[in-house]
Amino acid sequence: MTDLIVKGQDIIDRILTLELVRVTERAAIASARLRGRGDEKAADQAAVDAMRRELHRLPIDGTVVIGEGERDEAPMLFIGEKLGTGGSAVDIAVDPLEGTTLCAHDMPGSIAVMAMATGGALLHAPDVYMEKIAVGPGYPQGVVDLDKSIEENVAALAKAKGVSSKEISVLLLDRPRHKPILEACREIGCPVRLIPDGDVAGVIFTTRPNETGIDLYVGIGGAPEGVLAAGALRCVGGQMQGRLILDTDEKIARAAQMGVKDPKRKYDLTELAAGDVIVSLTGVTDGALVSGVKFDEDAIRTETLIYRSTTGTVRRIATEHRQKARGRA
Repeated sequence: MTDLIVKGQDIIDRILTLELVRVTERAAIASARLRGRGDEKAADQAAVDAMRRELHRLPIDGTVVIGEGERDEAPMLFIGEKLGTGGSAVDIAVDPLEGTTLCAHDMPGSIAVMAMATGGALLHAPDVYMEKIAVGPGYPQGVVDLDKSIEENVAALAKAKGVSSKEISVLLLDRPRHKPILEACREIGCPVRLIPDGDVAGVIFTTRPNETGIDLYVGIGGAPEGVLAAGALRCVGGQMQGRLILDTDEKIARAAQMGVKDPKRKYDLTELAAGDVIVSLTGVTDGALVSGVKFDEDAIRTETLIYRSTTGTVRRIATEHRQKARGRA
């Protein structure tokens, strides 16, 4: 894989940052038009259609390796779908509208997000759940581990940070499956933030604990979101582990077709997202990472974060899409 990634280095170099920004901007704007209307499917479909349209304009031979479903679930951006006008091979991971419920009810934290990497660099996996644990940069390698209890991980992170376990803030998706973790955190005495949706942003929160107040992300969420979040962590530092939840013969068989030989394998950050990775995310509704889409009388305003692993850069791009030119903002 290393030779493949090195050979493909110039592929990503030729893809202008603004082209990827435009992809998530258009998806965010399309779904933002349906904010607060209570129709999750319509908002998601609007984002999918806009993202697909923009990706098809890029000079790439792109393959969706992490998407919203598999071929029989089209018109979502499905795993294996080919995108672009032709060119060098790249992997694409997408979540056209992360936080569909958040968008439908005009709640904070909904984003449009995608990642692109050299061909073969992103984990190929079916659209299943994934166990995840993540922390931000600045800690010894292996400070947390997916196979350790929440008590052990909080204690290890607290020791590395030089604080009490009660000062480690944990973020969880608000799901019944996380009740044991929540109860253990209550016993420890550490603060817990529960979010209704949006675990790509949740993982990224750990990279900016002074701003977000989050030290540790843990729990079960979607595999697509896991790969996207890993791509962002690659760009700014941090640690993450993930394990696919392949709990049926059918899921194991599908994963095997995609090259997953060990259904119980624990993936580290570079196995989830290797090589040169670019991640772009645009706010749909206002959130802790980015502001949502604003519709003014004469312009549409968006805010985007664009991450690049090779350079370790994070750019914040505020864009005005003038109404007269919005056909290709």
